[in-house]
Amino acid sequence: MSAYFLHPPPPILSFTEMSTSISELRQAHAHILKTALFHHPFAASHLIATAATTTNSLSYAHSIFNRIPNPNSYIYNTMIRAYANSPTPEFALVLYHQMLNDHVVVPDNYTFTFVVKACASLRGLEEGKQVHCHLIKVGIGSDVFVTNTLIHMYANCGYFEIARGLLDRMPERDVISWNAILIAYVEMGLVDLARGLFDEMPERNVESWNFMISGYVSVGLVQEARSVFDKMPMKNVVSWNAMITGYAHANCYGDVLTLFEKMQNANIKPDNFTLVNVLSVCARVGALSQGKWVHAYVDKNEIDVNGFLATALVDMYSKCGCIEKALEVFHNTSRKDISTWNSTIAGLSIHGIGEHALQIFSEMLVDGIKIRLTAIGNIEI
Repeated sequence: MSAYFLHPPPPILSFTEMSTSISELRQAHAHILKTALFHHPFAASHLIATAATTTNSLSYAHSIFNRIPNPNSYIYNTMIRAYANSPTPEFALVLYHQMLNDHVVVPDNYTFTFVVKACASLRGLEEGKQVHCHLIKVGIGSDVFVTNTLIHMYANCGYFEIARGLLDRMPERDVISWNAILIAYVEMGLVDLARGLFDEMPERNVESWNFMISGYVSVGLVQEARSVFDKMPMKNVVSWNAMITGYAHANCYGDVLTLFEKMQNANIKPDNFTLVNVLSVCARVGALSQGKWVHAYVDKNEIDVNGFLATALVDMYSKCGCIEKALEVFHNTSRKDISTWNSTIAGLSIHGIGEHALQIFSEMLVDGIKIRLTAIGNIEI
């Protein structure tokens, strides 16, 4: 695959990667076409990959792909991977069949990994079996990455015996091979089977432990989750978040705040998910001092306050009786979503400030119109 790369990569590719809107991406696209870079596989696939992640829609990425006269396996794989990771993984299979009908491009281990992942997402057992037969035919059946994806596909479709057979026949299996079955058990709520496999695993990584905690949390077995959590040799922020979520769902609000304090003592940096969960608990129990501490932490670490975090802060201050602070957060938030507006309006209503609530509602309508006009303007560029 290294033959497809450009050394050194031209500056336009860095600009493409940093694009945050469809208008910027189209500027990069135009430049790549003008300079004939579009005919280089790496440049074309880079543009497709960025389009897939920037526009939140694969239609533009696919339109770029359709204009490439002779896409090679690297370009096909870029597009197939994008679909495999999208809400519409069935189009990964469509492209895979298009690739086979090309008769010039040969699928490689990357192709099969992405296609099998798409089958797993769709729980398309028959399609997965066909792809499995094909990859054996072309001699890629022993590739560890492909086999790990096959294990997860069969497990995700409920065929655990086939998945376990593949695992047992692997000449070299790793912790990811075991996790492929473990996560399927967890996603299906089969925590007893998950625990049996977990105890059997010759080695575990932090993801293995996190899957087991999440599995117990998902079925409401918080104490069992905490037992696994306490035995972890090394925890990351996901581990703490899973346990905090478990306590929050079980209405164990005091345990959430206690665990968050322990998280600080363990020098684990909370992320937005942690902060939103803790602020939600503070709002429920009226823990204003802890809520203020979280807000101070956000300011100290220069964390961008928008979206769910802004909403959680507004909600916490409103429910703790500090409507002025709630409004201060609201007005200082540069990017407000509908939940932030709704939380502010609800807070004002609870505090009996109806006229101000109506004013904010009117501002929300105006802001919504501006957003729609901006979006239309971007599309027309």
